[in-house]
Amino acid sequence: MSQRTTAPERNVERPARLELAELAPEAYKAMIALDGAARRGLDPVVAELVKIRASQLNHCAFCLDMHTKDALAAGESVERIIQLSAWEESLHFYSAKEVAALELTEAMTVLTDGFVPDDVYARAAAEFDETELAHLIVAITVINAWNRFGVTSRLAPGHYTPARHG
Repeated sequence: MSQRTTAPERNVERPARLELAELAPEAYKAMIALDGAARRGLDPVVAELVKIRASQLNHCAFCLDMHTKDALAAGESVERIIQLSAWEESLHFYSAKEVAALELTEAMTVLTDGFVPDDVYARAAAEFDETELAHLIVAITVINAWNRFGVTSRLAPGHYTPARHG
């Protein structure tokens, strides 16, 4: 008689694998500080769009939950958030500056060619002053790191509550 193993239920929330904030508190605090430093030099709307798009590309459900809720709480439209996954087909929803930020986000997140193309960088440099561009690059780098923490430690979406935006 063969023993039958059952597959785990697919619709059940899985627990996190580990708690980075508790197990690596100094690294976690450093990430929070880096995230805050990047944000201080960047338009908050651009920052949230970048965080959402990178999180889509990296399949980080926890970060998508967090940043879509933060964007909505800050007044972003549902329509623009929905269109982010197909932004290249929905350019009329975004400003030239936002499109340049999204292009750079994709180039930095999906490094399949091993570099950021010169034309993508040039478009971002044309839309952002050097200080803003530096902060944008840091913000994209930080969300990619957060995404990797989230998907590796399997943080579950659905529990995040955004801070109130005044």
